[in-house]
Parts: sequence; C-alpha cells; structure tokens
Amino acid sequence: MTQQEIQNSLENLSEGSNQLFGKMTPQHMVEHLIITFKLSSGRVNIPEFEPNEKQLEYKRLLLRTDMEFPKGVRAPGLPEDLLPLRFESLAIAKEKLLNAIEEFHSHFANNPIDLTLHPRFGKLNYDEWKIFHNKHITHHLGQFE
Repeated sequence: MTQQEIQNSLENLSEGSNQLFGKMTPQHMVEHLIITFKLSSGRVNIPEFEPNEKQLEYKRLLLRTDMEFPKGVRAPGLPEDLLPLRFESLAIAKEKLLNAIEEFHSHFANNPIDLTLHPRFGKLNYDEWKIFHNKHITHHLGQFE
C-alpha cells in the first residue's frame, strides 16, 4: 500500500465507518497502527526475546509468501479488551499515524542496518518491516468500508 493509498484510506475513515470485522473502533485501529510503527522505528521498546520455531515459521509465511494477514490474531501482550484511547480524536490519531510512518522510514534511512524488535517475530530489518507493515495496515484498513 503506497503512502497515497494510506492517506486516501484515512481520509475516508470516520467514526461512523461501517465495521466489517473485529472489535476495534476506527480510532482504536489507527492508534494500534501507531504503536506498531513506533515499535518498528525503535521508539517503543519491548523486552528482547528469541522467537520459537512456531513464531519463526509464522514469520516466514507472512513475510516470504503471499499470505494475507490473518483475521482474529491478537498482538502478543495485549489484553482482550480494547486499550484506552490515547488521543482526543480520530483526526489527531490519523495525523499521528502519518507522522509515525514518516518516522519509521526516517529511522531506517539514518540506520539502514538496524534491527528492531517485533513482539512475535523477534528482530526485523527495514525490508521485513515494510512487508509486515504493508500487510498489517492493509488488514486493518480493510476492517472498515
């Protein structure tokens, strides 16, 4: 998904957008994406770990095949209930997401060989994160018409 496609999708997203699956509201979904982009640029830290064989196989399938991001998968460490909203409005959250995406690209432009920690797959490089983010954002923006 290109930056322009992301921006267009965000422009069409509102609190009243029809939900097709999942339990996140539009703002919860946008804030979830912000956290993921911040993880990838090293701005949110999680404890280091070694992924197990199952996690490594899932990483391979998601990042090296045309497998789509599966529905119903919860991020490790998140509660079943929705997290409290961090921003005052969906409009602010959208702006923060676009900033987080820019920070992600900027981080790796300045640190091209950096590896940052994914909560399920372990350390990922820039190219792996780009694949992950593309599938992840496509999945989540597809939650709403």
